[in-house]
Amino acid sequence: MLDSARAVTARLEQRCASATRMTNPLAAVRADSDSARADSVRRAQQDSIQLASADSLGAADSVHDGAARAHSPHRHRARRARRVAAAAAPQPASWHDEVARRALGEAPLPGSLFPGCRVVAYYGNPFSKRMGILGEINPDSMLARLQRQSDEYLRADSTTPVVPALELIVTVAQGTAGRDGMYRARMPDSVIDKVASWAERRGYLLILDVQVGRSSVRSEIAPLIKYLQRPTVHLALDPEFAMSATKVPGHVIGTLDASQVNVAADTLAALVTQYQLPPKMLIVHRFTRPMLTNHERIHLDPRVQMVIDMDGFGAPHLKRSSYLHYIFDHPVQFAGFKVFYKNDKPMLTPEQVVKLKPIPVFIMYQ
Repeated sequence: MLDSARAVTARLEQRCASATRMTNPLAAVRADSDSARADSVRRAQQDSIQLASADSLGAADSVHDGAARAHSPHRHRARRARRVAAAAAPQPASWHDEVARRALGEAPLPGSLFPGCRVVAYYGNPFSKRMGILGEINPDSMLARLQRQSDEYLRADSTTPVVPALELIVTVAQGTAGRDGMYRARMPDSVIDKVASWAERRGYLLILDVQVGRSSVRSEIAPLIKYLQRPTVHLALDPEFAMSATKVPGHVIGTLDASQVNVAADTLAALVTQYQLPPKMLIVHRFTRPMLTNHERIHLDPRVQMVIDMDGFGAPHLKRSSYLHYIFDHPVQFAGFKVFYKNDKPMLTPEQVVKLKPIPVFIMYQ
């Protein structure tokens, strides 16, 4: 395990070195994006009331969208941006200082994926054709298509190496309680091993996606530790399906607090130290503000690269609006963007995605 981790770290260090020389016109776009990211942090520091007002707006979005999505736990919609005036207490200054320090200049550890590389992932579960592209077509066709999709991003931005990944939903939220009343189903090891073998065969990353239902992040991560010890396996959390003790997945949009995200982040950080792994990627999906509460308290650690992924679907103007209001206005660390093959009409092209501000380092396809 240790030698393998060292080899992966060295390979990523060579491939994802952040000092990539930019020789094409996208260099100017990237500089503009970095400036925009810095500006988003400065605005957060200067105007915490605006952020709190946006959180109030997100609560209204959650109520509206929970009703619209009650018939299916696996559908996502991009939110329409609306302005709501409200007043609230300022965000703690310590968060703004931490965001500024992490997001705007701290050197990544050896083997870090970001900011030197871009990850392009396919999402889903091999048991379902409705949950994402990973399970919709046969594995060989799916893997070949992922490679082609990744190559398109490399053509769109030749300055940033692309690392393909498979995001497997390993804990699937359920509309029924199940034997233990947790409203979730854990995939057997045989399924994880199968998808892991697909990724390993191609040299891709594997991301284990968790929908906790009424369980907890700690409980659902525990059986995954043996996989997260591997240097190419990462973690994702889906707050949409994190339920309180009285709620059912698919009937309302769920929420995760920073304290639950921190359980995952601290677990990954400890594994990185214990097994001398390259830094882990932790993806948190988001398409309303209440899906992620107290984000100012998320632990930021160089051993864990935190990606907040804009997870809504819809027309391009809706997706851009969602990205602005759920990612740009609430900076945490790195930005992600989700594209839906069937529900985004028209679908943003890689050339359009890499011109978003800030430029996403993680793009997922469902």
